[in-house]
Amino acid sequence: MADIIKITDFAAPELDIYARFTENQLLNRHEPQKGIFIAESPKVIERALNAGYEPISFLTEEKHVRGQARDLITRCSRIPVYTAEPEVLTQLTGYQLTRGTLCAMYRKPLLSVSEICLHKRRVAVLDNVMNPTNVGAIIRSAAALNMEAVLLTPDCSNPLYRRAIRVSMGTVFQIPWTFLEEKDIEILRHLGFKTAAMALSRQSVDIDHPALMAEDKLAVVLGAEGDGLAPSTIAKCDYTVCIPMSHGVDSLNVAAASAVAFWQLGKKSKKF
Repeated sequence: MADIIKITDFAAPELDIYARFTENQLLNRHEPQKGIFIAESPKVIERALNAGYEPISFLTEEKHVRGQARDLITRCSRIPVYTAEPEVLTQLTGYQLTRGTLCAMYRKPLLSVSEICLHKRRVAVLDNVMNPTNVGAIIRSAAALNMEAVLLTPDCSNPLYRRAIRVSMGTVFQIPWTFLEEKDIEILRHLGFKTAAMALSRQSVDIDHPALMAEDKLAVVLGAEGDGLAPSTIAKCDYTVCIPMSHGVDSLNVAAASAVAFWQLGKKSKKF
């Protein structure tokens, strides 16, 4: 039987993770084994549970206890469920809850790059993508369009930041991802991957170039918002790749470009 707790004290320490902790406090870099994230909406929470993440507590509107959150609460019957009316929750969190339910969960230890890339043929690499909205959107496209894993350089926004999770619609729990220990992508070459830098250059080939499409193992490298990939990163890649444009447009937002790139370059890995 779930422990349903109606909120009466906004200062209760159990609510700190929802109302007062910053993303960096939740991440807990000094003790990563105690790191926490917040999943928002029943569908996203379900995907996190299915991926094996351990729940800590729920925060939900009262009507959802016997409504859309009922199955989740039943599934996690041993954790506390904090509840209140929508206006009270808005006062607590500072914003209106999306679909009325949040769940605090423990993070899991990250796998190594070698473990993530084992038996993979198409992976995405995010280099210095700091906007969590873009990280979430790219991961959603990667999951949907035949990428098999996502690697991030240390300067990237964390995929388990609340906004990234929400924008990804929980696909951060469905596709393997991890951080590169350093910004250097040389490890991918040792793992048998050819690398394709998405960048505008005189040396760029079109995204449907036959040699590119014929590669058995390919890592698609995307750069930061605005500045794109650093010249030093481009120089280390086997290919420099561009998406042909029209109407004088020179480039797309990194999230939009990722969807085009993954759709085209992920064709090789489709299972028929």
